[in-house]
Amino acid sequence: MAARQLLIVGHVPSVNTQALRDAVERGARHPDIAGVDVTVLSPFDAGAADVRAADAVILGTTENLGYMSGALKDFFDRTYYAVIDDTQGLPYAVYIRAGLDGTGTRRAIESIATGLRWRAVQPPLICQGEYQDAFADQCEELGQMMAAGLEAGIF
Repeated sequence: MAARQLLIVGHVPSVNTQALRDAVERGARHPDIAGVDVTVLSPFDAGAADVRAADAVILGTTENLGYMSGALKDFFDRTYYAVIDDTQGLPYAVYIRAGLDGTGTRRAIESIATGLRWRAVQPPLICQGEYQDAFADQCEELGQMMAAGLEAGIF
């Protein structure tokens, strides 16, 4: 059986957001999970071909003025129409590094994902408020859950 493909598209404008994306990747590459290939890209480097090749996607963004990062918005702007017919039902999850409550960011991503007909496989992980080391643990769990779900054929 061919390996399943997990795409992580995470914006990392700071040391803390880099730690979160690294944690997601670490979880996704857990040594007990076999049969899942993980690709990690910046929103600026990810394109339609990467999305089409994926069996699931994890999106990571900061909350910028109550919205997703410009980098993630750019990713959606460049890929939306190129993937809309090919990725319906694509399982996805999202983590948000939010200084506020993450509500506007969550709504914006969910609106775009709904338009793409992607399927959220867990509620958004919102790492809210002052940075805490526990955020990295939560992100690692998110990556592990997505990879384990792919490996098990759950999504």
